[in-house]
Order: sequence, then C-alpha cells, then structure tokens
Amino acid sequence: MAVIRDVMPPFELLQPSSTDGAQTILAQHGSDAWVLAGGLDSFDWLKDRIRKPKIVVDLSGVDELRGIRVNDGGVEIGAMTTLTEVARHPVIREKYGVLADAASMVASPQIRNQGTIGGNVSQDTRCWYYRAGWPCYRAGGNICYADTPEGRNREHAIFGADRCVAVNPSDTAPALIVLDAKFVIRSWKTERIIDAEDYFVGPDIDITRLHVLQPGELLTAIRIPSTWAGAGFYFEKVRDRNVWDFPLLNVASAMFTSSGRIDRIRIAVNAAAPRPLRLKNVEDAVRRMPPDAATGAMAGKLAVHGAVPLQFNAYKIPLMRNLVKRAIGGVEEAKWA
Repeated sequence: MAVIRDVMPPFELLQPSSTDGAQTILAQHGSDAWVLAGGLDSFDWLKDRIRKPKIVVDLSGVDELRGIRVNDGGVEIGAMTTLTEVARHPVIREKYGVLADAASMVASPQIRNQGTIGGNVSQDTRCWYYRAGWPCYRAGGNICYADTPEGRNREHAIFGADRCVAVNPSDTAPALIVLDAKFVIRSWKTERIIDAEDYFVGPDIDITRLHVLQPGELLTAIRIPSTWAGAGFYFEKVRDRNVWDFPLLNVASAMFTSSGRIDRIRIAVNAAAPRPLRLKNVEDAVRRMPPDAATGAMAGKLAVHGAVPLQFNAYKIPLMRNLVKRAIGGVEEAKWA
C-alpha cells in the first residue's frame, strides 16, 4: 500500500475557464503540467508525493467540457461530466445501458459525484509497488516487483504482460469499447478522433502510461454513435468489496440477434491485462450462434486461451471464463426474457 505523507509538494495551480485557455497552458508547460479533472487519482499521487508537477491545471472551471449532448447520431459526453451524471442520464440508461451500468459501479456514490468519465478512462494503474514509488519498470527502473517469487500479484495481469504486469483499472473503458465510442483529443493546434479501444496502450507500446495522451494533449469528449443503441447489453464487475473497490475483472457486451441467433456482437474485458481487451476472436466465433449457455461456455473457454497466470492470480482464468459465458447467455435473459 502507498505510504501517505499528507503534505503535497508545492506547485502552481492554474484554473482556466475555457478549453482554449487550458490548451494554451498545456502547450506552454508540456510535461511539467499535470491535468486535474475530478482529482481522485491525482490527489493520491500528490499526497503521496510520488508525482511532483510544477504546474497543476484544474479543469473544474471549464464548463464546455461538461454535459451530455444528444443528437440523431448518438450522444457526446464532455470529458469532465461526472460518473453520476452518466449513470443517471435518461438517454444513456435507455439506449446505452451498458455504460450507465458501468458508471454506476465505479467506487462509491461520493466518488462518482466527483469523478469524471474522462478521468476514469485516463487514470493510472493501481499496482501498489508502482504507486508507492518503488523503482519498477513503469517508474523507470529495471524490475517488476509484482512479478518476482516474493511479489504480490493477486490483482495483476494474465494477458499482455511485457515487463510490467499491472492492469488497467477502468470500469467504463470496456463499456465504451463495446459501444464503439470515439475519443476526441485536442492539442493547441490539432484535433484527432480515435476509437475507444485505440485510446489505451500496453507496456509493449509505452510502459510509462496506459493511454495515448501526450504532453500538451487533452481528452475533451467521448462520442457514442447510434450504431449499438438499444442493443442487448451486459455488464458485470467482480471486486472484493461492494463499494469503492477497483475490479478484479469486469466484462461488457453489446449484442443484436436475428431469428434467435447472434447477428452482431462486441465484447470486452478489463483488469485482465495492462489495457482493456476487446475479444474479437470470441465475437467472430459466436456470430450466427444462439446466445445461450452452450455458446457462452464455448466463448468463455476461447476467451482465456493463452492466459498466463502469476503466482497468486490463477483464479482470474475461471473468473474470466465465466464472466464471458454470462456476458453472452446473460444478454438474452436480460434483454428479451
């Protein structure tokens, strides 16, 4: 666990009132600037004195980054919109329920009232070695302390490890991936829009971060197209405690059926790897099959093929297998029973 040192390191706090103002600051200060959204991940780093930015850019005064805008093509969610707003919004609950379910299971009500959807998808890993300041690979060292004979790795990866075995902790990420969401990223000069699944990176790409944001860039909005509106959805999160906790594993799926068989499907899991995993091999395998327990069982076995457990997390293999099984059979029960 992190050692709480309470007193934050000194920094200059800047509070822009517009996106342009925020991006001007980020362009000026680059890697010396730290973006503060809801603050729940940031305050941990700052209180523990592990991160010592010179500039903290507080986005709480940028109203244009808040709110949910509905149009014929789907919805756009400002990155500073709270998780409570996402979970309670009537259109999201009606048409994109998997995201409402995921947002409602993040942490506790108090944290959801403060935490933002942009922060939830952009938070850092919760590996206690890394967060306590141990000089691991992710922190610039030459060892992964969790992946040693003495290491504690119950919450760590069974897929995609490359030196680092820490996992992505986001609950909303797999839901946004199955909804084929687009992330809007702006810098001082440019804007780019990328698929949700491409927003996240593993240690084989960049061991120092979990997402593609570079210094000077800002996640401003998440756009959800109408493609999967009204699908059969399933979301399940397994955690040690019913509130506050990060996932041991979670799963999200979106499905359309035709004549009792799966016509279109997207399925993703998180906390199994350093980045959220879209299970394309499972999607391909179950198309044109009935969404029942037998199909789910086959899909679950396929989903965990190639998993490499660590000393204390072999339980994640049967857990993931059963979550994927329920994400297929359970959609039918939840949507059309």
